[in-house]
Amino acid sequence: MEMKEQDTEKTGEIKETGSVDLDGGAPAGHRIKLITIIGEIEGHEAVSGNTKATKYEHLLPMLAQIEDSPQVDGLLILLNTLGGDVEAGLSIAEVIASMSKPTVSLVLGGSHSIGGPLAVSADYSYIVPSGTMIIHPVRSSGMCIGVMQSFRNMERTQDRITGFLSRHSRMSRERIEELMLNSTQLVKDVGTLLEGEEAVREGLIDEVGGLSDALGKLHEMIENCRKGQEKP
Repeated sequence: MEMKEQDTEKTGEIKETGSVDLDGGAPAGHRIKLITIIGEIEGHEAVSGNTKATKYEHLLPMLAQIEDSPQVDGLLILLNTLGGDVEAGLSIAEVIASMSKPTVSLVLGGSHSIGGPLAVSADYSYIVPSGTMIIHPVRSSGMCIGVMQSFRNMERTQDRITGFLSRHSRMSRERIEELMLNSTQLVKDVGTLLEGEEAVREGLIDEVGGLSDALGKLHEMIENCRKGQEKP
């Protein structure tokens, strides 16, 4: 009866937050928290009711809880996002990057736009062979005043993104900007689409792999931390 209640509780947690505790598979007793970042990254304005979204006001407290909990040894992040609000996405990425516990990300369908910083914010990143990442300049929706100050504001926001990407990957800021401003690949848009192997070759993602690879790496990192070694 108690096991049934625990299973029901886990199912409810997956439905509500897209997270689950993985605590039964490791011989060393590693306790891993899995979270998903899917759909659109919702900012200060709610997205359409028909759109799947990741809400930063849900994710930030959860990440703080994971960092503070002695019951969690590591974090696995599954990503399939088309991007979304820059401020919300960067705030989540900065929190993940600042965590003391081992973190591994796995890009599944895609991690586009602000999904790029989210993917590289983990200590180690994977992408499946068919996964994609899109790097493009900052966009603004709604009305925008066409003055130099507006341009400078967007330029500074873009600099924050390229700076984060270069600090947390093996790509230089110059190469990121070059791919961002590529006008030969995307239809009616500027930017670059990178598939699995390309993302690794460019130095944006660490390795091509799947779920077992990501879990294996996380178990290895947790074990190293227990032995007193620093995170990568």
